[in-house]
Amino acid sequence: MVGSAALSRLRAEAARALLAAAVVASLAGCAAMDSQGDPAVPIEAPAAAPHVLVESASSAEHKRMVALFGGEYKDAAAERYLNGVLAKFADAIDDENRTYRITILNSPIVNAFALPSGDLFVTRGLLALANDGSEVAAVMAHEIAHVTKRHALARAEQEKRAAVISKAAMVIQNRQRGEEVEATAKLSIAGFSRQQELEADETGIKTIARAGFDPYGASRFLASLGRSSALRASLIGQNASSAKPDILATHPSTPERVAQAVKVARSIAAPDVGTSDRDAYLSAIDLMMFGDDPSEGTIRGRKFVQPRLGFSFVAPDGFVLENSTQAVLGVKEGGAEALRLDSVAVPGTTSLETYVASGWIDGLVASSVATIDVNGMAAITATARAGEWNFRLAVIRFSGSEVYRLIFATHALDPGREKQFRAAIDSFRKIDPDEAGRVQPLRIGLLTAKAGDTAASVSARMVVPDKPLETFELLNGLESAGPLKVGQRYKLVVE
Repeated sequence: MVGSAALSRLRAEAARALLAAAVVASLAGCAAMDSQGDPAVPIEAPAAAPHVLVESASSAEHKRMVALFGGEYKDAAAERYLNGVLAKFADAIDDENRTYRITILNSPIVNAFALPSGDLFVTRGLLALANDGSEVAAVMAHEIAHVTKRHALARAEQEKRAAVISKAAMVIQNRQRGEEVEATAKLSIAGFSRQQELEADETGIKTIARAGFDPYGASRFLASLGRSSALRASLIGQNASSAKPDILATHPSTPERVAQAVKVARSIAAPDVGTSDRDAYLSAIDLMMFGDDPSEGTIRGRKFVQPRLGFSFVAPDGFVLENSTQAVLGVKEGGAEALRLDSVAVPGTTSLETYVASGWIDGLVASSVATIDVNGMAAITATARAGEWNFRLAVIRFSGSEVYRLIFATHALDPGREKQFRAAIDSFRKIDPDEAGRVQPLRIGLLTAKAGDTAASVSARMVVPDKPLETFELLNGLESAGPLKVGQRYKLVVE
Protein backbone atom coordinates (compact mmCIF):
# COMPACT_ATOMS: atom_id res chain seq x y z
CA MET A 1 0.00 0.00 0.00
CA VAL A 2 1.19 3.50 -0.76
CA GLY A 3 0.59 5.98 2.01
CA SER A 4 1.83 9.31 3.32
CA ALA A 5 4.28 8.78 6.19
CA ALA A 6 4.59 12.54 6.68
CA LEU A 7 0.86 12.93 7.23
CA SER A 8 0.84 10.04 9.72
CA ARG A 9 3.76 11.66 11.53
CA LEU A 10 1.99 15.01 11.73
CA ARG A 11 -1.15 13.45 13.14
CA ALA A 12 0.88 11.41 15.61
CA GLU A 13 2.67 14.52 16.90
CA ALA A 14 -0.58 16.38 17.40
CA ALA A 15 -2.28 13.37 18.98
CA ARG A 16 0.67 12.77 21.30
CA ALA A 17 0.33 16.25 22.74
CA LEU A 18 -3.44 16.37 22.92
CA LEU A 19 -3.94 12.83 24.17
CA ALA A 20 -1.43 13.40 26.96
CA ALA A 21 -4.22 14.85 29.10
CA ALA A 22 -7.00 12.69 27.68
CA VAL A 23 -8.22 15.77 25.88
CA VAL A 24 -9.69 13.83 23.04
CA ALA A 25 -11.27 10.97 24.97
CA SER A 26 -14.53 9.91 23.37
CA LEU A 27 -14.69 12.94 21.12
CA ALA A 28 -17.57 13.07 18.71
CA GLY A 29 -16.71 13.19 15.01
CA CYS A 30 -17.06 16.51 13.25
CA ALA A 31 -19.08 16.45 10.08
CA ALA A 32 -17.39 19.69 9.15
CA MET A 33 -14.04 18.05 9.13
CA ASP A 34 -14.56 14.69 7.53
CA SER A 35 -11.61 13.23 5.69
CA GLN A 36 -9.69 15.70 3.59
CA GLY A 37 -11.44 15.23 0.54
CA ASP A 38 -6.36 11.61 3.81
CA PRO A 39 -3.86 12.00 0.68
CA ALA A 40 -5.33 12.35 -3.92
CA VAL A 41 -10.66 11.30 -8.64
CA PRO A 42 -13.12 9.82 -10.88
CA ILE A 43 -14.83 6.47 -10.99
CA GLU A 44 -17.62 4.40 -12.49
CA ALA A 45 -15.86 3.65 -15.72
CA PRO A 46 -17.87 4.94 -18.65
CA ALA A 47 -16.60 2.20 -20.91
CA ALA A 48 -15.24 -1.22 -20.02
CA ALA A 49 -11.70 -2.01 -21.01
CA PRO A 50 -11.24 -5.36 -22.80
CA HIS A 51 -11.26 -8.40 -20.49
CA VAL A 52 -10.19 -6.66 -17.35
CA LEU A 53 -12.50 -3.91 -16.29
CA VAL A 54 -15.69 -3.01 -14.77
CA GLU A 55 -18.04 -5.35 -13.22
CA SER A 56 -20.71 -4.02 -10.92
CA ALA A 57 -18.90 -3.15 -7.70
CA SER A 58 -21.62 -2.73 -5.15
CA SER A 59 -19.93 -4.86 -2.52
CA ALA A 60 -20.08 -3.69 1.07
CA GLU A 61 -16.29 -3.65 1.24
CA HIS A 62 -16.04 -1.41 -1.81
CA LYS A 63 -18.55 1.02 -0.33
CA ARG A 64 -16.77 0.98 2.99
CA MET A 65 -13.40 1.84 1.49
CA VAL A 66 -14.91 4.62 -0.61
CA ALA A 67 -16.54 6.10 2.50
CA LEU A 68 -13.28 5.93 4.45
CA PHE A 69 -11.43 7.96 1.82
CA GLY A 70 -13.81 10.84 1.24
CA GLY A 71 -15.94 9.28 -1.48
CA GLU A 72 -15.33 9.02 -5.23
CA TYR A 73 -13.90 11.77 -7.36
CA LYS A 74 -15.59 12.06 -10.73
CA ASP A 75 -13.20 12.77 -13.61
CA ALA A 76 -13.99 11.11 -16.90
CA ALA A 77 -10.62 11.87 -18.54
CA ALA A 78 -8.54 10.47 -15.68
CA GLU A 79 -10.76 7.45 -15.37
CA ARG A 80 -10.56 6.68 -19.08
CA TYR A 81 -6.79 6.87 -18.87
CA LEU A 82 -6.55 4.48 -15.92
CA ASN A 83 -8.97 2.09 -17.58
CA GLY A 84 -6.68 2.16 -20.60
CA VAL A 85 -3.73 1.20 -18.41
CA LEU A 86 -5.69 -1.74 -17.05
CA ALA A 87 -6.58 -2.76 -20.59
CA LYS A 88 -2.86 -2.93 -21.43
CA PHE A 89 -2.39 -5.21 -18.42
CA ALA A 90 -4.87 -7.72 -19.86
CA ASP A 91 -2.20 -9.96 -21.36
CA ALA A 92 0.55 -8.97 -18.90
CA ILE A 93 -0.87 -10.29 -15.64
CA ASP A 94 -1.39 -13.90 -14.70
CA ASP A 95 -4.90 -13.55 -13.31
CA GLU A 96 -7.36 -14.53 -16.01
CA ASN A 97 -10.18 -15.38 -13.62
CA ARG A 98 -10.39 -11.96 -11.99
CA THR A 99 -11.62 -8.64 -13.36
CA TYR A 100 -10.22 -5.37 -12.09
CA ARG A 101 -12.13 -2.16 -11.60
CA ILE A 102 -10.58 1.22 -10.87
CA THR A 103 -11.99 3.70 -8.35
CA ILE A 104 -10.41 7.11 -7.86
CA LEU A 105 -10.81 8.34 -4.30
CA ASN A 106 -11.46 11.95 -3.37
CA SER A 107 -8.46 12.25 -1.08
CA PRO A 108 -5.31 14.40 -1.31
CA ILE A 109 -3.33 11.76 0.56
CA VAL A 110 -0.98 9.66 -1.56
CA ASN A 111 -2.42 6.16 -1.39
CA ALA A 112 -3.35 3.12 -3.44
CA PHE A 113 -4.60 -0.35 -2.58
CA ALA A 114 -6.48 -3.31 -4.03
CA LEU A 115 -9.00 -5.78 -2.65
CA PRO A 116 -9.19 -9.51 -3.43
CA SER A 117 -12.47 -8.73 -5.19
CA GLY A 118 -10.49 -6.99 -7.91
CA ASP A 119 -11.39 -3.48 -6.75
CA LEU A 120 -8.40 -1.22 -7.29
CA PHE A 121 -8.26 2.20 -5.59
CA VAL A 122 -6.01 5.20 -6.19
CA THR A 123 -6.33 8.63 -4.60
CA ARG A 124 -6.18 11.89 -6.52
CA GLY A 125 -3.21 12.78 -4.31
CA LEU A 126 -1.30 9.89 -5.84
CA LEU A 127 -2.31 10.92 -9.36
CA ALA A 128 -1.08 14.45 -8.68
CA LEU A 129 2.30 13.14 -7.52
CA ALA A 130 2.83 10.76 -10.44
CA ASN A 131 4.57 12.34 -13.42
CA ASP A 132 3.70 10.01 -16.26
CA GLY A 133 1.77 6.92 -17.28
CA SER A 134 4.54 4.48 -16.45
CA GLU A 135 4.68 5.72 -12.86
CA VAL A 136 0.97 5.34 -12.20
CA ALA A 137 0.99 2.01 -14.08
CA ALA A 138 3.74 0.80 -11.72
CA VAL A 139 1.61 1.65 -8.69
CA MET A 140 -1.43 -0.11 -10.13
CA ALA A 141 0.59 -3.20 -11.09
CA HIS A 142 2.14 -3.28 -7.61
CA GLU A 143 -1.27 -3.36 -5.96
CA ILE A 144 -2.55 -6.01 -8.38
CA ALA A 145 0.52 -8.11 -7.50
CA HIS A 146 -0.54 -8.06 -3.84
CA VAL A 147 -3.85 -9.59 -4.92
CA THR A 148 -2.48 -12.18 -7.34
CA LYS A 149 0.10 -13.34 -4.81
CA ARG A 150 -2.50 -13.48 -2.04
CA HIS A 151 -0.37 -11.36 0.27
CA ALA A 152 -3.29 -10.21 2.43
CA LEU A 153 -4.33 -13.79 3.13
CA ALA A 154 -0.76 -14.84 3.82
CA ARG A 155 -0.25 -12.03 6.29
CA ALA A 156 -3.57 -12.72 8.03
CA GLU A 157 -2.48 -16.34 8.53
CA GLN A 158 0.89 -15.19 9.87
CA GLU A 159 -0.78 -12.83 12.34
CA LYS A 160 -3.22 -15.51 13.46
CA ARG A 161 -0.39 -17.98 14.01
CA ALA A 162 1.63 -15.39 15.95
CA ALA A 163 -1.35 -14.61 18.20
CA VAL A 164 -1.89 -18.30 19.00
CA ILE A 165 1.81 -18.84 19.81
CA SER A 166 2.08 -15.78 22.08
CA LYS A 167 -1.11 -16.71 23.93
CA ALA A 168 0.14 -20.25 24.46
CA ALA A 169 3.45 -18.92 25.75
CA MET A 170 1.65 -16.80 28.35
CA VAL A 171 -0.41 -19.76 29.54
CA ILE A 172 2.34 -22.39 29.54
CA GLN A 173 5.25 -20.23 30.70
CA ASN A 174 4.66 -16.74 32.11
CA ARG A 175 3.48 -13.29 31.11
CA GLN A 176 6.99 -11.91 30.55
CA ARG A 177 7.88 -14.79 28.26
CA GLY A 178 4.59 -14.35 26.42
CA GLU A 179 5.34 -10.67 25.84
CA GLU A 180 8.80 -11.54 24.54
CA VAL A 181 7.28 -14.04 22.10
CA GLU A 182 4.71 -11.46 21.01
CA ALA A 183 7.41 -8.85 20.36
CA THR A 184 9.41 -11.35 18.31
CA ALA A 185 6.30 -12.26 16.35
CA LYS A 186 5.63 -8.60 15.54
CA LEU A 187 9.14 -8.22 14.15
CA SER A 188 8.65 -11.35 12.10
CA ILE A 189 5.36 -10.03 10.66
CA ALA A 190 7.00 -6.70 9.82
CA GLY A 191 9.76 -8.51 7.96
CA PHE A 192 7.16 -10.63 6.23
CA SER A 193 5.37 -7.45 5.08
CA ARG A 194 8.59 -5.85 3.84
CA GLN A 195 9.33 -8.92 1.77
CA GLN A 196 5.82 -8.80 0.34
CA GLU A 197 6.33 -5.18 -0.72
CA LEU A 198 9.60 -5.95 -2.46
CA GLU A 199 8.02 -8.95 -4.17
CA ALA A 200 5.05 -6.84 -5.31
CA ASP A 201 7.45 -4.19 -6.62
CA GLU A 202 9.34 -6.74 -8.70
CA THR A 203 6.18 -8.35 -10.07
CA GLY A 204 4.67 -4.97 -10.84
CA ILE A 205 7.75 -3.75 -12.72
CA LYS A 206 7.80 -6.88 -14.85
CA THR A 207 4.08 -6.42 -15.53
CA ILE A 208 4.39 -2.83 -16.78
CA ALA A 209 7.36 -3.77 -18.92
CA ARG A 210 5.34 -6.52 -20.61
CA ALA A 211 2.54 -3.99 -21.11
CA GLY A 212 4.94 -1.66 -22.96
CA PHE A 213 5.61 0.89 -20.19
CA ASP A 214 8.99 2.16 -19.05
CA PRO A 215 10.06 -0.23 -16.24
CA TYR A 216 11.97 2.62 -14.57
CA GLY A 217 8.68 4.36 -13.81
CA ALA A 218 8.45 2.47 -10.51
CA SER A 219 11.77 3.78 -9.20
CA ARG A 220 10.91 7.33 -10.27
CA PHE A 221 7.62 7.25 -8.41
CA LEU A 222 9.19 5.75 -5.29
CA ALA A 223 11.81 8.51 -5.35
CA SER A 224 9.05 11.13 -5.57
CA LEU A 225 7.26 9.44 -2.69
CA GLY A 226 10.34 9.76 -0.51
CA ARG A 227 10.77 13.43 -1.47
CA SER A 228 7.10 14.08 -0.69
CA SER A 229 7.52 12.64 2.78
CA ALA A 230 10.67 14.67 3.42
CA LEU A 231 9.04 17.89 2.18
CA ARG A 232 6.07 17.38 4.48
CA ALA A 233 8.42 16.75 7.40
CA SER A 234 10.33 19.95 6.64
CA LEU A 235 7.11 21.96 6.80
CA ILE A 236 6.72 21.02 10.46
CA GLY A 237 10.34 21.70 11.36
CA GLN A 238 11.82 18.20 11.18
CA ASN A 239 15.19 17.54 9.63
CA ALA A 240 14.56 16.04 6.20
CA SER A 241 17.47 13.62 6.62
CA SER A 242 15.90 12.25 9.80
CA ALA A 243 12.41 11.99 8.39
CA LYS A 244 11.37 8.43 7.72
CA PRO A 245 10.17 8.29 4.12
CA ASP A 246 8.63 4.87 4.71
CA ILE A 247 5.29 4.21 3.09
CA LEU A 248 4.17 2.54 6.30
CA ALA A 249 6.10 1.46 9.37
CA THR A 250 5.95 -2.15 8.24
CA HIS A 251 7.06 -1.41 4.68
CA PRO A 252 10.63 -1.14 3.45
CA SER A 253 12.20 2.29 3.37
CA THR A 254 11.93 4.23 0.15
CA PRO A 255 15.70 4.15 -0.55
CA GLU A 256 15.67 0.36 -0.26
CA ARG A 257 12.72 0.07 -2.59
CA VAL A 258 14.19 2.54 -5.10
CA ALA A 259 17.44 0.58 -5.24
CA GLN A 260 15.66 -2.69 -5.85
CA ALA A 261 13.29 -1.15 -8.39
CA VAL A 262 16.23 0.18 -10.42
CA LYS A 263 17.93 -3.22 -10.22
CA VAL A 264 14.82 -5.02 -11.49
CA ALA A 265 14.33 -2.49 -14.30
CA ARG A 266 17.95 -2.86 -15.41
CA SER A 267 17.50 -6.61 -15.63
CA ILE A 268 14.67 -6.00 -18.12
CA ALA A 269 15.92 -3.22 -20.38
CA ALA A 270 18.09 -0.15 -20.71
CA PRO A 271 16.52 3.23 -19.86
CA ASP A 272 14.14 4.83 -22.39
CA VAL A 273 13.05 1.50 -23.93
CA GLY A 274 9.40 1.50 -22.83
CA THR A 275 6.94 4.36 -23.06
CA SER A 276 6.51 6.85 -20.22
CA ASP A 277 3.33 8.21 -21.84
CA ARG A 278 3.90 11.54 -20.12
CA ASP A 279 1.89 13.84 -22.39
CA ALA A 280 -1.22 11.65 -22.44
CA TYR A 281 -1.07 11.23 -18.67
CA LEU A 282 -0.73 14.95 -18.00
CA SER A 283 -3.66 15.67 -20.30
CA ALA A 284 -5.72 13.16 -18.34
CA ILE A 285 -5.12 14.88 -14.98
CA ASP A 286 -5.34 18.47 -16.24
CA LEU A 287 -7.59 20.53 -13.90
CA MET A 288 -7.86 17.71 -11.36
CA MET A 289 -8.57 18.96 -7.84
CA PHE A 290 -5.45 19.37 -5.72
CA GLY A 291 -5.37 19.30 -1.93
CA ASP A 292 -8.47 19.64 0.19
CA ASP A 293 -11.97 19.34 -1.18
CA PRO A 294 -13.69 22.64 -0.25
CA SER A 295 -16.83 20.78 0.80
CA GLU A 296 -14.77 19.24 3.61
CA GLY A 297 -12.90 22.43 4.46
CA THR A 298 -9.89 24.11 2.93
CA ILE A 299 -6.53 25.11 4.32
CA ARG A 300 -4.75 28.19 2.98
CA GLY A 301 -1.61 28.61 5.02
CA ARG A 302 -2.74 29.06 8.63
CA LYS A 303 -6.38 29.69 7.72
CA PHE A 304 -9.02 26.96 7.74
CA VAL A 305 -12.36 27.63 6.02
CA GLN A 306 -15.38 25.34 6.15
CA PRO A 307 -17.79 26.78 3.55
CA ARG A 308 -20.36 24.01 3.93
CA LEU A 309 -20.75 24.59 7.67
CA GLY A 310 -20.04 28.29 7.45
CA PHE A 311 -17.02 29.10 9.64
CA SER A 312 -13.32 29.88 9.51
CA PHE A 313 -10.41 30.29 11.90
CA VAL A 314 -6.70 31.17 11.76
CA ALA A 315 -4.02 29.18 13.59
CA PRO A 316 -1.13 30.90 15.40
CA ASP A 317 2.09 31.73 13.57
CA GLY A 318 4.28 28.75 12.73
CA PHE A 319 1.52 26.13 12.75
CA VAL A 320 0.97 23.66 9.92
CA LEU A 321 -2.63 22.49 9.65
CA GLU A 322 -4.10 19.17 8.54
CA ASN A 323 -7.79 18.42 8.08
CA SER A 324 -8.37 14.89 9.37
CA THR A 325 -11.48 12.75 9.59
CA GLN A 326 -12.59 14.00 12.99
CA ALA A 327 -10.81 17.30 13.49
CA VAL A 328 -8.49 19.97 12.20
CA LEU A 329 -5.07 19.27 13.69
CA GLY A 330 -2.16 21.67 13.87
CA VAL A 331 1.47 21.23 14.86
CA LYS A 332 4.17 23.82 15.38
CA GLU A 333 7.77 23.23 14.35
CA GLY A 334 9.04 19.97 15.79
CA GLY A 335 5.77 19.13 17.53
CA ALA A 336 6.48 21.31 20.58
CA GLU A 337 2.99 22.81 20.35
CA ALA A 338 -0.23 21.45 18.92
CA LEU A 339 -3.86 22.36 18.46
CA ARG A 340 -7.10 20.62 17.67
CA LEU A 341 -10.42 22.03 16.43
CA ASP A 342 -13.44 19.74 16.47
CA SER A 343 -17.18 19.83 17.16
CA VAL A 344 -19.51 18.15 19.60
CA ALA A 345 -23.26 18.23 20.24
CA VAL A 346 -24.19 19.91 23.51
CA PRO A 347 -27.93 20.38 24.18
CA GLY A 348 -29.00 24.00 24.17
CA THR A 349 -30.37 23.49 27.67
CA THR A 350 -26.88 22.58 28.95
CA SER A 351 -24.70 25.58 29.78
CA LEU A 352 -21.15 25.72 28.45
CA GLU A 353 -19.88 26.00 32.04
CA THR A 354 -21.63 22.73 32.89
CA TYR A 355 -20.23 21.04 29.81
CA VAL A 356 -16.64 22.16 30.47
CA ALA A 357 -16.88 20.81 34.03
CA SER A 358 -18.48 17.52 32.93
CA GLY A 359 -15.22 15.55 32.91
CA TRP A 360 -14.43 15.30 29.19
CA ILE A 361 -11.04 16.84 29.85
CA ASP A 362 -8.65 15.76 32.60
CA GLY A 363 -6.67 18.18 34.73
CA LEU A 364 -9.14 21.07 34.43
CA VAL A 365 -8.18 24.08 36.57
CA ALA A 366 -11.60 25.10 37.86
CA SER A 367 -10.51 28.64 38.77
CA SER A 368 -9.46 29.28 35.14
CA VAL A 369 -12.96 28.93 33.66
CA ALA A 370 -14.06 32.24 32.14
CA THR A 371 -16.97 33.41 30.00
CA ILE A 372 -16.13 35.35 26.83
CA ASP A 373 -17.76 36.45 23.59
CA VAL A 374 -16.28 35.27 20.28
CA ASN A 375 -17.62 37.34 17.41
CA GLY A 376 -21.12 37.31 18.84
CA MET A 377 -21.02 33.69 20.00
CA ALA A 378 -21.10 32.64 23.66
CA ALA A 379 -17.89 30.87 24.68
CA ILE A 380 -15.94 29.55 27.64
CA THR A 381 -12.16 29.42 28.03
CA ALA A 382 -10.24 27.35 30.56
CA THR A 383 -6.86 25.86 31.38
CA ALA A 384 -5.96 22.23 32.04
CA ARG A 385 -2.69 20.57 33.02
CA ALA A 386 -1.39 17.03 32.67
CA GLY A 387 2.21 15.95 33.07
CA GLU A 388 4.52 18.18 31.05
CA TRP A 389 1.67 19.69 29.01
CA ASN A 390 -0.43 22.78 29.56
CA PHE A 391 -3.71 23.15 27.71
CA ARG A 392 -5.77 26.20 26.82
CA LEU A 393 -9.21 25.41 25.53
CA ALA A 394 -12.19 27.29 24.22
CA VAL A 395 -15.72 25.94 23.86
CA ILE A 396 -17.81 28.03 21.47
CA ARG A 397 -21.56 27.65 20.96
CA PHE A 398 -21.96 28.01 17.20
CA SER A 399 -25.72 27.55 17.08
CA GLY A 400 -28.23 25.51 19.06
CA SER A 401 -26.54 22.28 20.12
CA GLU A 402 -23.57 22.73 17.77
CA VAL A 403 -20.45 23.50 19.80
CA TYR A 404 -16.85 23.84 18.58
CA ARG A 405 -13.83 23.11 20.74
CA LEU A 406 -10.41 24.63 20.15
CA ILE A 407 -7.65 23.04 22.22
CA PHE A 408 -4.11 24.41 22.34
CA ALA A 409 -1.32 22.29 23.88
CA THR A 410 2.08 23.63 24.87
CA HIS A 411 4.84 22.93 27.37
CA ALA A 412 5.18 26.52 28.55
CA LEU A 413 2.03 28.60 28.77
CA ASP A 414 3.65 32.02 28.98
CA PRO A 415 2.04 35.41 28.18
CA GLY A 416 3.24 35.28 24.57
CA ARG A 417 1.61 31.91 23.92
CA GLU A 418 -1.49 32.99 25.81
CA LYS A 419 -1.77 35.96 23.44
CA GLN A 420 -1.37 33.67 20.40
CA PHE A 421 -4.06 31.33 21.68
CA ARG A 422 -6.49 34.17 22.34
CA ALA A 423 -5.89 35.53 18.83
CA ALA A 424 -6.73 32.10 17.37
CA ILE A 425 -9.95 31.99 19.42
CA ASP A 426 -10.91 35.49 18.32
CA SER A 427 -10.33 34.51 14.68
CA PHE A 428 -13.08 31.87 14.84
CA ARG A 429 -16.09 33.37 13.07
CA LYS A 430 -19.12 32.58 10.98
CA ILE A 431 -18.94 33.22 7.24
CA ASP A 432 -21.87 34.23 5.06
CA PRO A 433 -23.03 32.35 1.94
CA ASP A 434 -21.30 34.81 -0.38
CA GLU A 435 -17.92 34.25 1.29
CA ALA A 436 -18.51 30.52 1.36
CA GLY A 437 -19.32 30.54 -2.33
CA ARG A 438 -16.03 32.23 -3.15
CA VAL A 439 -14.02 29.31 -1.76
CA GLN A 440 -12.68 27.41 -4.74
CA PRO A 441 -10.55 24.25 -4.87
CA LEU A 442 -6.95 24.26 -5.97
CA ARG A 443 -6.32 22.35 -9.18
CA ILE A 444 -3.53 20.84 -11.25
CA GLY A 445 -2.85 23.09 -14.23
CA LEU A 446 -0.41 22.58 -17.10
CA LEU A 447 2.17 25.01 -18.41
CA THR A 448 4.26 24.63 -21.56
CA ALA A 449 7.79 25.91 -20.91
CA LYS A 450 9.15 28.73 -23.02
CA ALA A 451 12.74 29.87 -23.52
CA GLY A 452 14.07 31.37 -20.31
CA ASP A 453 11.63 29.57 -18.01
CA THR A 454 13.18 28.03 -14.92
CA ALA A 455 11.75 26.06 -12.03
CA ALA A 456 12.33 29.09 -9.81
CA SER A 457 10.52 31.53 -12.10
CA VAL A 458 7.60 29.26 -12.95
CA SER A 459 7.06 28.09 -9.36
CA ALA A 460 6.23 31.69 -8.42
CA ARG A 461 2.88 31.06 -10.11
CA MET A 462 2.08 28.18 -7.75
CA VAL A 463 -0.90 28.85 -5.46
CA VAL A 464 0.56 27.11 -2.41
CA PRO A 465 1.30 28.80 0.92
CA ASP A 466 4.65 27.15 1.70
CA LYS A 467 7.72 26.13 -0.31
CA PRO A 468 6.33 26.72 -3.83
CA LEU A 469 9.67 25.94 -5.52
CA GLU A 470 10.11 22.65 -3.65
CA THR A 471 6.50 21.71 -4.36
CA PHE A 472 6.89 22.50 -8.07
CA GLU A 473 10.05 20.40 -8.27
CA LEU A 474 8.37 17.53 -6.41
CA LEU A 475 5.26 17.53 -8.61
CA ASN A 476 7.40 17.49 -11.75
CA GLY A 477 10.17 15.13 -10.68
CA LEU A 478 12.84 17.84 -10.96
CA GLU A 479 16.09 17.82 -9.06
CA SER A 480 17.09 21.49 -9.36
CA ALA A 481 15.75 24.97 -10.01
CA GLY A 482 17.51 25.19 -13.38
CA PRO A 483 16.11 25.82 -16.86
CA LEU A 484 13.01 23.96 -17.95
CA LYS A 485 12.89 22.04 -21.20
CA VAL A 486 11.38 24.28 -23.86
CA GLY A 487 8.12 22.87 -25.22
CA GLN A 488 7.66 20.38 -22.37
CA ARG A 489 4.59 20.60 -20.16
CA TYR A 490 4.84 20.94 -16.40
CA LYS A 491 2.32 20.71 -13.55
CA LEU A 492 1.34 23.80 -11.58
CA VAL A 493 -1.05 24.26 -8.68
CA VAL A 494 -3.59 26.88 -9.68
CA GLU A 495 -6.87 28.26 -8.37
